[in-house]
Amino acid sequence: MSPSIPLQEMIRAIRSARTQCEERGVIQRECAVIRAQFRQSDNDGRSHNLAKLLYVHMLGYPAHFGQMECVRMIASPRYSEKRVGYLGAMMLLDEKQDASLLITNSIKNDLSHSSQYVQSLALCTLACIGSAEMCKDLAPEIEKLLRASNSYIKKKAALCAIHIVRKVPDLGELFARTARSLLAEKHHGVLHGAVVLITVLCECSPDTLERFRKTVPDLVRIMKSLVTSGYSPEHDVAGISDPFLQVRILRLLRILGRNNEAASDTMNDLLAQVATNTDSTKTVGNAVLYETVLTVLDIKSESGLRILAVNILGRFLLNNDRNIRYIAMTSLQKIVGTDNIAVQRHRGTIVDCLKDPDASVKRRALDLSLALASASNIRSMMKELLMFLSSCPPELRAETTSGIFYAAERYAPSQRWHIDTILHVLTTAGGDVRDETVPNLILLITNASELHCYTVHKLYRALLSDISQQPLVQVACWCIGEYGDLLLRGECREMEPVEVTADSVLEALETVLQSHMSTPTTRGFALTATMKLSTRIMDNVDRIKSIVSIYGSCIDVELQQRAVEYNALFKKYDHMRAAVLERMPVIDRNSPGHTNGDSMGGVIKELEVDKVKQRETLLPQLPANQVCDLLNLLGDSEESVPAGPAQGDTVPVQSITTAKPIGGELLDLLGGFEPTPLASAPAVTVYEKNGVTLTLSCEKQSDSAVTVTLKGCNSSDSDVTSFALQAAVPKSVHLNMKAPSGDTLPAKGLAHVTQLVLLNNPNKVNLKMRIRISYSSQGSSVQDTVQIDSFPGLS
Repeated sequence: MSPSIPLQEMIRAIRSARTQCEERGVIQRECAVIRAQFRQSDNDGRSHNLAKLLYVHMLGYPAHFGQMECVRMIASPRYSEKRVGYLGAMMLLDEKQDASLLITNSIKNDLSHSSQYVQSLALCTLACIGSAEMCKDLAPEIEKLLRASNSYIKKKAALCAIHIVRKVPDLGELFARTARSLLAEKHHGVLHGAVVLITVLCECSPDTLERFRKTVPDLVRIMKSLVTSGYSPEHDVAGISDPFLQVRILRLLRILGRNNEAASDTMNDLLAQVATNTDSTKTVGNAVLYETVLTVLDIKSESGLRILAVNILGRFLLNNDRNIRYIAMTSLQKIVGTDNIAVQRHRGTIVDCLKDPDASVKRRALDLSLALASASNIRSMMKELLMFLSSCPPELRAETTSGIFYAAERYAPSQRWHIDTILHVLTTAGGDVRDETVPNLILLITNASELHCYTVHKLYRALLSDISQQPLVQVACWCIGEYGDLLLRGECREMEPVEVTADSVLEALETVLQSHMSTPTTRGFALTATMKLSTRIMDNVDRIKSIVSIYGSCIDVELQQRAVEYNALFKKYDHMRAAVLERMPVIDRNSPGHTNGDSMGGVIKELEVDKVKQRETLLPQLPANQVCDLLNLLGDSEESVPAGPAQGDTVPVQSITTAKPIGGELLDLLGGFEPTPLASAPAVTVYEKNGVTLTLSCEKQSDSAVTVTLKGCNSSDSDVTSFALQAAVPKSVHLNMKAPSGDTLPAKGLAHVTQLVLLNNPNKVNLKMRIRISYSSQGSSVQDTVQIDSFPGLS
């Protein structure tokens, strides 16, 4: 290949290369020639070589060795070389490279050049790669060019000023006055640059924004002239006069009218005129209308004008272009909270968009449909949403189910409708619902006492037809366990009477237990339901016993433990089985600790608390040793405690939490009972100082378990605050400190603070305890340590 081939032939040779390797070879040979010619001082083809190098750069090959050649060509007096040099600088240089600083002086000289084309080259380069330092040095020159008489230079200078303000916002004050004067220009290019410059200035400074609010009448005048002007071939685009300038003016008016009634009133008539007269059959007109709608919705406009804007968005929903439908629904989503009535008029069109094949349009339509749901239209909207759920893509199912649950809970006309809706969702898309759905539905069914018979019949039929939807199966098992007696009676007036036998119910639960589709959680529900039926189906207790006993050796630890505990209820504690397995009480939805978003554990915790309180009043008192044996069914008779710290270490009171009994987290049917203490002793004083007294008393729960009660009191004349206790015991002793009853000791012994400490001494070592006492009294902090070597009543 000849060293002096022109650019066109090099392009032809590169395009004719059959492989990537051949193309690389052509480019490497040509780059070597270009390097050699760059090193020659009297090279007449400099611009020609740099142009070829820029084409190589456009193909993605390295061309950094041409940066210094760009600097040299920018300094050349010849326009042809200066043009290629500036082009090369914009492509090969950026503000992070040191070579860009070398052209600062050349740009400054060219800004004052007599030729407007040289000036424009310098302005374009500064606007493209100007760093903060370059902008600070050359900003005064740009401000002078904004006041030039040449419209071509003014347009370029305005665009360069935009870059400078964005790069160095502090320089905005320099261009503020000149930018306002540019609004009087007739040239559309200058007007466009001026409007964008004012927009950037307003975004950078609130003070500048207030100053430019005075230009709203000028902007309204310019916009009216564009709307009412006749055909102009120079600016007409598809029948719209300079839509680019119109869009820019509308964006600036939106900024100036936001949160300002005076400015908004000035532009209301203009916006109504644009919204009414702009042709919406073409994309250009839709672009202007969309900006008009955004402006109307963002300023303090009149109510009639806002309704007009919503109607325009409603027309957009009927457009064949999916992009226009998408932006219409995005805009409606933002205003559905403030202009709900106006948006509701287009509900039918929005719901139709749920059938759109485009996934993004479908997602926006779903969000907007859920936002439009209200108490007055919930039945019709839910019907459409449930139809959409049956055919929606998998990636939208979780979002759809969550939205349906929220709308049903908020606007449900009746509890039966609410339950039917959730069951329909679980039947259609049970695998896509969130974890809290099951406990929330259980709570809903529990509170709807008049619908227990209807719900258990409906769930039983659903269970017989399909056991693949795990959340539905879990709720069905729970309801059968709770209300199995209602199922067997067959007295459901809301549904057709169907004869249900005890054997068929147990067979359904056995099917769930044996199905490969059932998760361990679902099997746990089914096993518990089977156990609960032992108090509701008296004729099949032996079959229930056999079902439960099978899982006593199950490989799943949770199922195994449930089965073992249930077997123990059958054998050793059969006299308590009816009370333990009776129906769950109705729960107050507003009870402490319950929220709509609780996980399953939170709901079951509420159920257990209420149940335990009821048991305390129903169950007969048992001897102390029998209660201890009963609690041993679920593990140790005391609450399990973590390993204690080494001797001499301290345990912060606030950092220690109590572990649940081993069986409590799985079943907790017998939780809430505390064993009767075996021995107690009077309290002894272990600390007395500054009016603060700490007493200690012990209660021996078993041979190895002891409960220590620490009680603090204040006899001084001032309150003691930040009262805290820390404790340490030998390594072999397990320690668990309960939360204190408070951290303030009132003066003169008006109240006291109690702290419970649970000790487990399985090795029966000599029991010792070190207690650190800290508190604040009369503005000073006190910290003392007490060593306890003997405990009263434990000898």
